[in-house]
Amino acid sequence: MPIPQVVLDTNILVSGLRSRRGSAFQILSLVGTGKFDIHLSVPLVLEYQEVLHRQSSNLYITAEDVENLIAFYCSIATRHQIYFLWRPYLPDPKDDMVLELAVKAKCDSVVTYNFRDFVGIEKFGLKVVSPVEFLITIGVLP
Repeated sequence: MPIPQVVLDTNILVSGLRSRRGSAFQILSLVGTGKFDIHLSVPLVLEYQEVLHRQSSNLYITAEDVENLIAFYCSIATRHQIYFLWRPYLPDPKDDMVLELAVKAKCDSVVTYNFRDFVGIEKFGLKVVSPVEFLITIGVLP
């Protein structure tokens, strides 16, 4: 079975860093283990940084922790430059950049809690999956 290729929406990072009990944290703890591959672009990395720095007091992490996490993700992710835009396609322009990356990277899915923000991406051969669904797909949950 091929290794799943995914883009993690920013809300997965925020949720996973907010609580160690949830499925989002479990996904974050599996990044870099070979169970799946993550894909990044410069705009997504910048969004991760901006949101995590803004939320850091709610996440119980320092600015240095944010930078270390981002550096780790950049070191293990497949990085992509996006040369095309389909904007606007989704209601939120920040979600459009996630879609563009997922298409460019030929990902299987976008892992997110915000299903309604990604309505219509199946036209691009992508699935929108929740963290729990994704953990089931990769065999971590029954």
